[in-house]
Amino acid sequence: MQLFLATSSGLLTAVSENSGWRIQNRTLPGRHVSSVIAREGVILAGTGDGIFRSADGGQSWAEASRGLAVRRVRWLAFHPGVSDCEFAGTEPAALFVSNDGGGQWQARPEVNSLRDELGWWLPYSPEAGCVRGFAFHGPRAYAAVEVGGVLRSNDTGATWTLANGRSQPIHPDVHSIAVHPSSPDAVFAPTGGGYFASQDGGESWQALYAHCYVRAVWVHPQDPARQVLGPSEGPSGANGRIEITHDGGQTWQRTAVGWPRNMVERFKPVGNSLFAVLANGELLQAPLPAPTADLAALDWTAILPDAGHIHDVTAMAA
Repeated sequence: MQLFLATSSGLLTAVSENSGWRIQNRTLPGRHVSSVIAREGVILAGTGDGIFRSADGGQSWAEASRGLAVRRVRWLAFHPGVSDCEFAGTEPAALFVSNDGGGQWQARPEVNSLRDELGWWLPYSPEAGCVRGFAFHGPRAYAAVEVGGVLRSNDTGATWTLANGRSQPIHPDVHSIAVHPSSPDAVFAPTGGGYFASQDGGESWQALYAHCYVRAVWVHPQDPARQVLGPSEGPSGANGRIEITHDGGQTWQRTAVGWPRNMVERFKPVGNSLFAVLANGELLQAPLPAPTADLAALDWTAILPDAGHIHDVTAMAA
């Protein structure tokens, strides 16, 4: 398998070799690459100054920021069921959609209106919030907003509304978002004020893990009750750790993986592996667990220590 790694100093390509990994290529030198997606022979890299596109495996790049009114990209995603349908989330918070593989981006003005009307913000930046995660299930799409909440679309990203809940709201500091393959209404959100889940598409939310700061979750695609979470005690990563549940969050079990001042930034399933991108830029890898496997027994291994500060990892999708 070939991996593409978004780092603080460019985009790296790594190849599997002798049960390990070897860095094969470094491109986009000097650029802060925050996110990378790869599909149908095309790689898109989101950076602090626009989006770049490669159609030859990362050997050559051209800027692909036409229509991107906000240059600082925080997250990229593609719709898994629609060819050439890509999404970009930015800082300050704005949302852009491309329907031609990154050739042209269109802003979603209702997101800008919500940002300005509700006063989205960031605790570490003067900018008005950021969009830092996407999830898709058929025509349903979700986006995570820090600090603003959850955005929902029912028309494959053409229009967006807030899904923050009313009688049972979500904490607005949303760091990532996941939707389960079993239902477009089964959505999960790590936040700065706990880990939340909704079974009605964001109309109401339940705290599955209160009183924690968390940025990352992985929900088993065959069983939504089985989840891997990366909580800590705050944004500094104090007492960062990996915990698991086999009963949908009724009980949590701490694993042997933890750090005094670090935490999981993202869980990313790629191929037959589950990767954990850490806040300090390190990368862990574990085999994707079977539906009945004990999640606490996941064998996490640190890989690619010479890659630099990693922000995202992916492989080429069909």
